[in-house]
Amino acid sequence: MPMYRPPLRLPLLLGALLCALVGCGTAPQQAGPSSASVPSSQSPLTGKRQDVVMQAMAMLDRNYVYNGKKLHTGFDCSGLVSFVYKESAGVELRGSAADIASKTRPVPANAAVPGDLVFFNTLGAPNSHVGIYIGSGKFIHAANERTGVRIDQLTADYWAKRLEGYRSVL
Repeated sequence: MPMYRPPLRLPLLLGALLCALVGCGTAPQQAGPSSASVPSSQSPLTGKRQDVVMQAMAMLDRNYVYNGKKLHTGFDCSGLVSFVYKESAGVELRGSAADIASKTRPVPANAAVPGDLVFFNTLGAPNSHVGIYIGSGKFIHAANERTGVRIDQLTADYWAKRLEGYRSVL
C-alpha cells in the first residue's frame, strides 16, 4: 500500500526559493558594461521588503494581460508591481511604469536591495518597463503574453542593454 504524502505547501516552497535566490552573499559580478548595473551587495530582508519579495514570487507563472492589474486575470508590468506592493506592503502605486518611476526615489545600483524596483527602456521611452528586484542579480516581472510573470537575470543581454536604474518605494 503506497504511503500517503501530504501536498507541499506553497509558503514552504516559496521560502526555500527565496533562500536559494537571496542567500547571504553578494551578487555575482561579471566583466563588461553590465556589471556596474547589478547591485554588488545585499542586506538581509526584513519586514515589508521580505513581504514584497514573497508576494512577487507567489505571482510567478501568472498570465500577462495588457493593462492587467488583477490576480485572476493577469498583469502587465506596472499592474504586477501595483498589486504586489498593495497586497504585501499596503502601498498604493498607480499608473504606468513611468508614472511609478516618478513617484519613487532613485537608488544607486550598488545600494539596491530586494524589494526595490528596477526600470528598463524597452519601448524607446524612459521607464517603459518595471520589475521587482529579488536579489542575486534577478528580478520578477510580467514579461509578455507568451511567458507571463517570470524571473530574469539583470545581466542577460536584452535586459542589461535596457536597464535604466533602481528606485525605492520603502
